[in-house]
Amino acid sequence: MGAFEFGAGLFPTEPLQKMIQLAKLSEELGFTHIWVGDSHLIWREAYVNVAAVALNTSKVKIGTGVTNPLTRHPSVVASAYATLEEYSPGRMIVGIGLGDSSVETMGMKPAKLSFFEKTIQQMRDLLSGKEVQLETGKIHLLHPCKNKVPIYIAASGPRMLELSGRIADGIIVLVGVADEYIAHAKEKIAEGARAAGRKLEDINLVLWVPCAVSDKAPAKDAVKAHVARVVAHPLPYVLDPNEQKVLEEIRKTYDYYHHMDQEANHAEVIPDWLVDKFAIAGTVDQCRTQVKRIKKSGIQQIAIIPYSAPGGSREETLRGFAKAMG
Repeated sequence: MGAFEFGAGLFPTEPLQKMIQLAKLSEELGFTHIWVGDSHLIWREAYVNVAAVALNTSKVKIGTGVTNPLTRHPSVVASAYATLEEYSPGRMIVGIGLGDSSVETMGMKPAKLSFFEKTIQQMRDLLSGKEVQLETGKIHLLHPCKNKVPIYIAASGPRMLELSGRIADGIIVLVGVADEYIAHAKEKIAEGARAAGRKLEDINLVLWVPCAVSDKAPAKDAVKAHVARVVAHPLPYVLDPNEQKVLEEIRKTYDYYHHMDQEANHAEVIPDWLVDKFAIAGTVDQCRTQVKRIKKSGIQQIAIIPYSAPGGSREETLRGFAKAMG
């Protein structure tokens, strides 16, 4: 693996011009990757944003953070990425998961693992120019990719981590930031890798981290809604009794139409002590300490989802975290 990398997860909660500004700033600050959230009812359209980011940057790698095979048919994802890759060769990454707020707001449930695995193979085949057999007949892309587009799978639960270890080019790991949490995730990924005759070292691991940075205002409150969602995911470890109590409260209050919304009711049930296990939030120096620790965990990239501390902005968090990256 190469040098340690840093990504910015930009959820398109604001108009396109604002998202372009955030993307350009991220590249200027030294972030190597930009991940665009895909939840079409509560945010702006992801693939329009990905295209806009590609048009307005020159170096960063760009992916969905993350799309899914339910609201996006595998052939649609393949066509979108083939088109994007044609414009920006070597810069595109398919970031994909089972489906979270994008499917829940549609009244649907996340994809089954067996269905998901099949769709990943279909995408790979379509991107490479191969024919794919669907229930409705055979299909193929008339504009396949000349180069391989890597597929990164978002995973939190033990079975999904194991599956990702078997089939993914990279894994977006959503398990928190505590050393023991990351170690549990890596164990499951390694199991899957071994089953497929692969090595853990051959898979790029991206730690997905809610983040707020401010030297002026308390930053932890800004990330609590995101922490609530991470805690509510299936995880590869057992929560301790105190964490379990918090999880029960989250399940009572979670509303997908306020997914990742800093003002959401489910944010109120997250105590400060839990934030430190699932997020990077605080002053520049406090964040730098967290980054140094995580760098030793065997992760290849920290991808932050920037939130604004009271009175601040996503730009302030991006700038503050850039100071902590060194």
